[in-house]
Amino acid sequence: MLLARVLAGAPLVLVVLSPSGCSFGWGCTDTTAERGEAGVRVQIEDTCGQLLGVTAEVVDWNLEPHPQVPSEGDRVHFHFRFNGADEYSAPAVDACAVDKERVALGCRTVYSHQAFGPAEDPLTGDDWLVVDHPEQVAGVLFIPNDQSYRGRTCAEDIKDGGGEHPPEPAGRGDQL
Repeated sequence: MLLARVLAGAPLVLVVLSPSGCSFGWGCTDTTAERGEAGVRVQIEDTCGQLLGVTAEVVDWNLEPHPQVPSEGDRVHFHFRFNGADEYSAPAVDACAVDKERVALGCRTVYSHQAFGPAEDPLTGDDWLVVDHPEQVAGVLFIPNDQSYRGRTCAEDIKDGGGEHPPEPAGRGDQL
């Protein structure tokens, strides 16, 4: 009778002991998600590859001097939209200015909570990218991997670290 009670409670114990992440394993392990396909409009995915129900889109972009530092020359000014994000979720994606071969010229992470546009479209926002050669910019792309939460690694915290992590943020020279 005691054995039956212990066995009946075993699945519950496993659920309670399971760490958050994509797979269950004993001990601390770190894994890194594969970088998704960059595009002008992407569906944001978590580190496990599951879609979050949020779409990020580059609405438009142009080259112009930043109003606070016009003497530094042209920068890439882009507008973006996040559809499906709410106040409880704050996904983020890497935005990259690319040349005609889709090589990154400059990147930065953009968060959905930065979308604070005018009342007629409150899901939009804008940001700036600095590039060495603005004349080479052929477009702005988003990478679909959610960059909003990096989590602690095993090296940082053997007890509570580990699990799935987003790919390294995109940078200059990366082929997208």
